[in-house]
Amino acid sequence: MQNYSSHDALGLAQLVRTRAVSATELVDAAIARTEALDGTINAVVHRDFDGARAAAAGRLPDGPFAGVPFLVKDFGIAVEGWRNTSGSRFCADVIDAEDSGLARRYRETGVVMLGRGASSEYGIIGNVETSLFGATRNPWDPGHIAGGSSGGSAAAVAAGIVPMAHASDGLGSIRIPAACCGLVGMKPTRDRVSNLPDGFDYAMGFCVDHVVTRSVRDSAAMLDATGIPEPGSPYALPAKDGSYLDDVARGPGRLRIGWSPETPTGNPIDPEVAAVLAHTAQTLAALGHDVREESLGADHRAIARARAPVSAANFAAGMRRVIDCVGREPREDELEPMTWAALQGARQVTGEQAFWGYQELRKLTRGVLQRFAPYDVYLTPVMSMPPPPIGFSDPATVTPREIGKRQIALYPFAALFNFTGQPSLSLPLGMSAGGLPIGMMFTARYADEGTLYRLAGQLEKELPWAQRRPQVWA
Repeated sequence: MQNYSSHDALGLAQLVRTRAVSATELVDAAIARTEALDGTINAVVHRDFDGARAAAAGRLPDGPFAGVPFLVKDFGIAVEGWRNTSGSRFCADVIDAEDSGLARRYRETGVVMLGRGASSEYGIIGNVETSLFGATRNPWDPGHIAGGSSGGSAAAVAAGIVPMAHASDGLGSIRIPAACCGLVGMKPTRDRVSNLPDGFDYAMGFCVDHVVTRSVRDSAAMLDATGIPEPGSPYALPAKDGSYLDDVARGPGRLRIGWSPETPTGNPIDPEVAAVLAHTAQTLAALGHDVREESLGADHRAIARARAPVSAANFAAGMRRVIDCVGREPREDELEPMTWAALQGARQVTGEQAFWGYQELRKLTRGVLQRFAPYDVYLTPVMSMPPPPIGFSDPATVTPREIGKRQIALYPFAALFNFTGQPSLSLPLGMSAGGLPIGMMFTARYADEGTLYRLAGQLEKELPWAQRRPQVWA
């Protein structure tokens, strides 16, 4: 199919709906693009081309994305009959027995599942360079990282293999790869997208699922389709007004927008990132918004202290499920050094420490939400610098302690809003002198994705990014 990659997902679905193309033609185009480009970017780690062709030739659900090729992240969501490695040699032979709840929900939208996008091992590192599959590379410059942990999904979308792909975010893993690869990456409100009834409450609600896309409207339409009540869920779905897809075309009105370049560590951000941040604030002011530079004043050190035992205990519990699935304990040589060290440390955390941390986090994040109250939206960068070179946080060559330090320095902004549960959106609003995307992060009040989609729709018109093409595009 000519011009396959020039369309977003809704555009491709419209072509199928009007019979201008068939779903099979779209799948064949995605397969051809995978075979042409994945040798360079290493994004697709499991391929079910025969299954995708069979699904495309059959009767597809009449959903908003009927016939559109789609990737699922190699971590967290089960797809019947597929490998589910979580980026780890320990899980290299794990095969899913059935679809998880969110996989079924994705199928109901009409997407055709093509394969899995690469993830860092158990989603720990904000970059994908695994001992099992190797490095996933940035389509804008294959010498640089694609971000993580949803790096395979983001690289494949940026390269035009698929127009959108599943991603998940526990400390920034939707927004970070979206920023690295020049994409739209919405982290929805906590509990907006459920993987129940057969999933479990991973990461105490800090981790959420959605997609990375090239257009704002694709992200909105998929959240409309998947952010719906799940029978039996123990959580009330956050309130929603109307359609997010309708919001994209609707003006946001005059918003109160705060912004700051301040990092939790106090270290300055890269000058190129600072320039894009300042230009974004100026653009917002020119569009009529009330824009003010002001810090949220979050106590990041206290939040980090509280988060540590909670995340550690959660990781130990998650690994217990993995170990039960595999049927034995992992050997040290089956886990990357960062993962092995994290597991050994996590198993030392007591129940008292974990619940103290969770209680403390709840108290601290309530304070953040109170300080957020004067704003409709808060703006920061996603990352402190443009995407660094491959090897910057390679778990095979960099010590766990050094990786931790580098991640804190590189990704200082995103994690706070996993803890508060607020929706947070990365938009590709700038480019470095070296030709790498720079993402800006917009965060709204709890459960207010609508405001973010209205503002994103406005910025997509004002600062169009869809016309940019990465190095590997051709």
